[in-house]
Amino acid sequence: MDVPETVRAALSDVPVDGRVCLEAGAGVGNTTAGLLDAGAATVYAVTNDRAHARTVRRRIERGHDRLRVLHSDLRSLPIADGSVELITAHGLCNVLPPTDLDRVVTELTRVATGDCRLVVDDYGPLPDDAAVGELFGLENAAASAVTGRPALSFYPSQALRRWFEGTGWAFERERTLLDPVPWTRSHLDAHAGVIEAFAAAEESAHLRAIHERATRTVEEIGSESVGRMYSLSFVLSVD
Repeated sequence: MDVPETVRAALSDVPVDGRVCLEAGAGVGNTTAGLLDAGAATVYAVTNDRAHARTVRRRIERGHDRLRVLHSDLRSLPIADGSVELITAHGLCNVLPPTDLDRVVTELTRVATGDCRLVVDDYGPLPDDAAVGELFGLENAAASAVTGRPALSFYPSQALRRWFEGTGWAFERERTLLDPVPWTRSHLDAHAGVIEAFAAAEESAHLRAIHERATRTVEEIGSESVGRMYSLSFVLSVD
């Protein structure tokens, strides 16, 4: 299975072999592939996106017998209390506003065993002069106009550390996965596509203007390497 180097680096110092694992926010299954490749006994790949769920199922050629793809909201998991031994959240928190993040953290803690390990990988806040920051700002503007909340939240690593520590997770380590982060043209096109979908969902001159500006912004940027992706590791602390 093709496993990104960022995933391999994030999992390199945590026990995976033989464990029941949960990939929170499966996306296209990068961490699911990494967990199965490292010998996980079972991987629950959870996503609220049906297209992503199909992609994960198609992608995993080996290890289907150990894979459980769940189309579910992370705020209400169909998983028993205290049943997961390793949880990963790779690029999840940046798509959760604080209110949703709080509910997701509570739910992940509920399904964790007493000695569960947790790996959280995410993107730190961008420098003020980052060109991609304008595109992400446009995405948040479009999302707020349609859903009433931003699409992206870039949390400092210390903020996420405190958030998880507040629900009983003991911090183990922090490491850098990427510095700078390579925001390629395909990444920027994907974000512009999200804006286009918001504009199509609710016709308005305001949203059309945001989409047009996003398209110009992507053309102007092309690609940019900026910002940092970090990895945090925790273990559930049980008194």
